[in-house]
Amino acid sequence: MKKTKWSLLALLLSVLLVLAACSGGDEEPTTEEPEETSTEETTDGETPAENSGDLFEVAVTNEGEAIEGGTLQVAMVKDEPFQGIFNWELYEDAYDADLMEWMSNSLFDVDANFMITDEGIASLEVDQENNKATVKIREGVKWSDGEPLTIEDVILPYHIIGHKDYTGVRYDTQFQNIIGAEEYHAGTAETISGLKQIDDLTLEISFKQLSPSIFYGGDGLWTYAAPAHQIADIPVGELVESDAVRKNPVTLGAFKIDKIVPGESVSFVKNENYWEGAPKLDGVIVKVVPTSSISVAIESGDYDLIQYFNATKMAEIKDLENISILGRPELYYSYLGFKVGKFDTVEGKVVTDLEGSKMGNLQLRQAMGYALDIEQVSEVFYENLRERANSLIPPVFEAFYDAELTGYTYDPEKAIALLDEAGYEDVDGDGFREDPNGQPLEIKLASMASDATQEEIISFYLQNWADVGLNVTLSTGRLIEFNAFYEMVEADDPEIDIFMGAWGTGTNPSPSGLYGEVDAFNFSRYTSEELQSAITAIDSPEAFDTEFRAEQFKIFQQHIEEVATTIPMQFRYEIFPVNKRVKNFSVDYADETELHEIELVAEEPVAN
Repeated sequence: MKKTKWSLLALLLSVLLVLAACSGGDEEPTTEEPEETSTEETTDGETPAENSGDLFEVAVTNEGEAIEGGTLQVAMVKDEPFQGIFNWELYEDAYDADLMEWMSNSLFDVDANFMITDEGIASLEVDQENNKATVKIREGVKWSDGEPLTIEDVILPYHIIGHKDYTGVRYDTQFQNIIGAEEYHAGTAETISGLKQIDDLTLEISFKQLSPSIFYGGDGLWTYAAPAHQIADIPVGELVESDAVRKNPVTLGAFKIDKIVPGESVSFVKNENYWEGAPKLDGVIVKVVPTSSISVAIESGDYDLIQYFNATKMAEIKDLENISILGRPELYYSYLGFKVGKFDTVEGKVVTDLEGSKMGNLQLRQAMGYALDIEQVSEVFYENLRERANSLIPPVFEAFYDAELTGYTYDPEKAIALLDEAGYEDVDGDGFREDPNGQPLEIKLASMASDATQEEIISFYLQNWADVGLNVTLSTGRLIEFNAFYEMVEADDPEIDIFMGAWGTGTNPSPSGLYGEVDAFNFSRYTSEELQSAITAIDSPEAFDTEFRAEQFKIFQQHIEEVATTIPMQFRYEIFPVNKRVKNFSVDYADETELHEIELVAEEPVAN
């Protein structure tokens, strides 16, 4: 099986690692799915969904002799600056993640079923009976500055994430599954007792319990190394603003950073110390390109690869002769979230307050789901490259996705009936309903800014709600810039009653990390005994029984549909415009192009 290297998220291996962007319009990144993958079952009986090739090809081979070296020009379609946090333990959005993809510190490779293999920098051995895992790194692997990779570099990320001064979001349910993690975080232990260095190349990790998630980077296993020789002496609380994270991080990946224009571009050069051999390219330049100008830039041949191309722009490029358009379904869903509680930062857990929340009424939430004409948005704005989602588990995870869920399909009459039944009535005759106590009801929606099409889509959704008598207005009075949006959502800003977001699920479908009681990413702030029980069971020792795990996934999906605190909106296709200067390129999960193998051809692109 060829190792997958192109897609960052196939390397992330953990559902909580990616904070994907999207606000109901077409936006940011996430994951993937192959045109044609192996039908071989994984340990869990998972078989990635077949054939996305009915819409797109997943690979291209261009004629022409490959040149020696060259610089790959990559466009990151984005309407605001990237944050520039180049550290796997600390980054929080998928833009920084995709920038780091070129210099990935991933320890493990995965196969087409997203399971860890022994073909990467490290191998994984699981002792299910004793709840232990052994990570062994290869000899001779070097960082980009020539320093050797050590087992201390594998251990360090655990002590960063578990530290009491850690400023990131990954000290969560799964991480706390490591024995001694909670004691270390509380300051009652100087180290994490469950981490044991066996020798210069081997780490043994002891867990409270193990589940099939371990084979996908779950259960608390961390899948990246951190350069101890560069950052170990930097206080954890100061790490996110350090030069080692912002300006000059060292890497294990195919490329290393040469120059950063903050928020605008990153120039990479080949890493001569790359463990699989120096890349064929001399370098890569990734630039932020606004959605308003990307189509012209593609037509002009300014870029070789495009990341996060907006489906709303497909008509502008589909007939261009200088590109090939590859695509695949993403491991992604967008959703409508309802704020029904807060996150207690002192206790480190979700506190649900349905009775005290504006959005605490079940029928109100259900009505808002039924009022949205997502089907029309998918057809008119996205050329059917999106579809109404019925679940928080993408269909690619066939063994766990519940295809029988109805979801909240467009039904304004049902929405009206639910609101009437719940006592939301237009008391003063202004066309908008008051709450059951007869008080004015204004619902504030947070949604991310993007292009003009995004504004049209959100305006359409606001009208959908107005059509059933709900006065929904924009938080802050406008669409919100990406970084500010998630800062407000994470902080439970009182300006937000509901919000439209999205997740790139990663290759581990477990909802742990996103919907658990101690998960900072649980943005709706909903938890319950039934929900927590299902999440816990999904990643329990009993879940090594495939049927049991599938049943727990079903319970999770059904419960979320019933309580409607998070309503799935859309699944989508990931689109890759590729200039014909690129020699060979594949986004097939079973046979993705490795970064160090990318080549350019000598011919100029075909003019249009």
